[in-house]
Formats: sequence, C-alpha cells, structure tokens
Amino acid sequence: MWSQLPPRLDELRRAAWRSFRDRAKVWWRELLSALALLLLIVFTVRPPGVLVVIPPPQTVQTLHPKVGVHTRLTDEVEEWKIQRTLAMVREMGSPTIVEYFPWAYIEPQPGRYSWQHSDMVIAHARNQGLTVIARLGMVPAWARPDPQTQKSTFTLLTPDHYADFADFVARFVSRYRGQVRHVIIWNEPNLSFEWGYRPVDPAAYVQLLRAVYPAAHRANPDIIVLGGALAPTLEPAGSPAGLNDLDYLSGMYEAGAAPYFDALAAHAYGLVFPPEMPPAPDLLNFRRVELLRNVMIVHGDAGKPIYVTEAGWNDHPRWAWAVRPAQRATYTLNAYTWAETHWPWCPVVAMWMFRTPALLHNYQDYYAFVTPDFRARPIYSLVQSYTGNSPQE
Repeated sequence: MWSQLPPRLDELRRAAWRSFRDRAKVWWRELLSALALLLLIVFTVRPPGVLVVIPPPQTVQTLHPKVGVHTRLTDEVEEWKIQRTLAMVREMGSPTIVEYFPWAYIEPQPGRYSWQHSDMVIAHARNQGLTVIARLGMVPAWARPDPQTQKSTFTLLTPDHYADFADFVARFVSRYRGQVRHVIIWNEPNLSFEWGYRPVDPAAYVQLLRAVYPAAHRANPDIIVLGGALAPTLEPAGSPAGLNDLDYLSGMYEAGAAPYFDALAAHAYGLVFPPEMPPAPDLLNFRRVELLRNVMIVHGDAGKPIYVTEAGWNDHPRWAWAVRPAQRATYTLNAYTWAETHWPWCPVVAMWMFRTPALLHNYQDYYAFVTPDFRARPIYSLVQSYTGNSPQE
C-alpha cells in the first residue's frame, strides 16, 4: 500500500518515521541514563551507619570473677555489633573474654599491617572493663608453602616461618601493651587439623614457643604467654587425627618447654557428663584439666596457672554429645563454682561461645549464650543471675 502513495505523501511518511526514530533514540538514551543513575545510587549510596557512641569507661560487677566467655568477633564487621556484644558480656557479669586475632587478617602481606579491626575490638572490650586473652594464629598465604609444590591450609606453619610469626606476636603485644596482657600461642596443636594436617609433634610446637617467647617478652616484659590451648582427646600415638592431650603435654616438657611459657591454656568440654564427675585418663570430661595439672606437677611446674580458654556443654536437640538445655545451664554454673572452689591455680574458665555474627546452621549454634540478633538464650539470664547482675536485682 505504501508503495502506491503519491510522492508527497511518501515523503511525509519518511519524515514521520525519521522523527519517530530520532525521538525513540532520545527516549532510550534518557532511559538508560536513568537506569545508570539508579544503579549508581543502589550500589554506591549507603544509608548512614549506626552511630556508635562511646560511653564512659564501664566496670564489670560480678560475684564470681572466674566466669569467662570465648567471644567470636573475628568476622564481625559492624562496630555497633561489636560494642553491643561486649556490653552484653559485661552485663552478664563476665570479667574476661578470649578473642581470636588472626595473623592472616592483620598481616596479609609481609610487613603490611591492618590493625583497624583488632584496635576496635580491644578498645571496646577495654571500655566495657573486660580483660582480653588474645588467641593468636592462622597463617597468611605468603607464609605458607608454595601451592604449586605443596598443599597447605591456614593452620600450616612451617619452621622456616616461625621467626615471622614471632615477629607478628612481638608487634601485637607491643601495640597493646597495657591493654592485653595474655596471649595464646596457637590453638589445639595436638590435633592434626590445627597443625596443618600433619602428624602432631610436641617437640616442633616447643620450637615455635622457643621462637615466640623471648620475642614477646622483649617487646612487652609484662606479657603472659599461654602455651598449649590443648584439645581434650584420647587419640593414641601415631593417630592421624592427633595425640592425647596428657601425652602431648608430657612430650612438651620432655622437649624442654618449661622455660618458654608462663601459663598453660587448656580446653575442658563436659560433653554429656556433669562437671563434678571425677577425671580419668580414658575419659573426656570437665575435670580432665586436673590430669593436665598433675603432669605439670610431675615436671616441677606447679607454679604455673592453667587458663581454661574453651569449655562448656551443648544443648542441640539431636547431637549425640549434647545435653538438655536445663542440664546445660546447671552444668555451666556448677563448673564455674567447681573451679572457684577447687582450682586455685585456674584464674578463669572461658565458656565456648558467647555469640557468632551469623548462624552456623550446625550443632555449634547450640553453644551460644546469645543469638546473632542479640536475643539472650536462657543460659545467659541464668549466668547473669549467678553473677549478681540479673535485671530485677
């Protein structure tokens, strides 16, 4: 039909089409510009963060000063959440926290340090009146073997990098002198997973202590170096999973460890047993720590304290090693009391764990005292009452 139009009409038709096409191009450009602006706003403009107001320095009020908790602020990025977590620790009546400060996070490249997060955590802990026991570990990629030649994990620290780790520890204790007095050197070195999936070796761990201890004390003469952080386990010699903690500690002393740590860190999980149950070499329970104490006495090291830096019971409804929530609460309070009554050599029992930034969706969630969104679980309120901090009091 269009081909039969007179020339004048055909020219008008062409002009109309060109006008429409030009306007459409303009519309599309404007639409794309608007979309680009919208995306810019969505991805770059953020609402103002929560205003964090630093209150006057606080003081922990407690009837039971050995009460402690292991916090998990390593991956908590929002300052107000760090502050709220530590305020709730204080309000529960716990004077002491154990917190993890990964070497890999702080020194991601050789000689390049990022202290912002650890500064924030320690500042807020100090503002709440809390004593910080700093757990140090996690190997940065640059201090691990070349992945082209050897597989490795973040727990693999080889002797050629012991000096690098010692330097990091020295810098840490120097930076926080007067703020952090206790550092744990490594975590559960008697487990293969924590020793880089290698056969565990107490003599090699003592070599690490030999490198770290003098460097730490030169940097901060007041520092208390905690060795061990031993995991309770019954694994025999030669097991690919680890080594019995009693045998491992004996191996440390045989390798000459005594001058290279000021106190022992130990883990004391109760599993399904009440805290009063007597210890036995073939049993994993809360009082197994007393057997570690006996090893220290045998080796003439009775003057050193033992800090329980992880402990506790789990109330998962379907885990074989869990207890009911009411049992967990009773066992936890009785464990604090047992240490207070019977363990003069134990300054603190830090229960695992206070809160995580997000749910883990496994049995570990049932160790928590507080949910990620700051809802207190029943055990929190019971410990708060135990320490004399219940709101109605």
